[in-house]
Amino acid sequence: MFQSPEYCKILSLKLSEVLEDVGVNEEMVMKRRRIFMLRESFRTISCRSTGENKTDYYLGSQSEGTTTIGLDSDIDMVMVDYDYNVIQDWAEWKHNKTKLIMIQDGNVTPGYCFLQRLRSDEPLFETNIPDENYIRDSIGRILLRNTLVTPLIEENVERHGPSNAFSGDYGYSDNDIVIAFPCDSKLQSVSLFPERPGVMRWLSSECVRYAASCVCFVVGTSSKIATYPELEWRISTSLPQRCLMFNLNITQLKCYV
Repeated sequence: MFQSPEYCKILSLKLSEVLEDVGVNEEMVMKRRRIFMLRESFRTISCRSTGENKTDYYLGSQSEGTTTIGLDSDIDMVMVDYDYNVIQDWAEWKHNKTKLIMIQDGNVTPGYCFLQRLRSDEPLFETNIPDENYIRDSIGRILLRNTLVTPLIEENVERHGPSNAFSGDYGYSDNDIVIAFPCDSKLQSVSLFPERPGVMRWLSSECVRYAASCVCFVVGTSSKIATYPELEWRISTSLPQRCLMFNLNITQLKCYV
């Protein structure tokens, strides 16, 4: 019975109806996305109007429209600080901007990097330790500690990996906020899409171009097997991932949920 095509079809249709009723339908998904994109714009405008060089991004199930009633999903947000700019190539160096260059060698876990400080007046490595957030390693590089993004722990804040978890007031969602630095250059060591023919062919060419070219982030957390846990930064491709989720059709979203 359970392997009967007719039974599976009926079960699938009933499950689809239940998902529609709990909010996994095109109207609600698009409404959630519009709300969070507007909130994203408002927060960024607010930051810029007060002189803060930051951009906020909403990520995760709330902004994707993949949460449902009763899950109590928290709100995930990345606060990108453009006062720190990460590059991969010397050709991207610009005068008078705080620059850090990605270092990926045998001492770094795959998917992570060290951040080495560069001089702001000319394209050279920094040789002096500017403050307590930096450390000189065994071969003389000035590396940024990932503890830079550790906030003062307040009563309602917990540290979960790279994120700061804020408990929401009664009737409001909890918040997970991650502080990140931008890297505008195309990642040389992270392949976003498999190169096998036919894989992910459901994606539009526009989505593939956007996801492959948009900004990535580095966030202040190390892997569990890091040799130097205080110095590793995780490379995050959150925006390409959000692009992929936004390109799922409603049937694919229901399967995902």
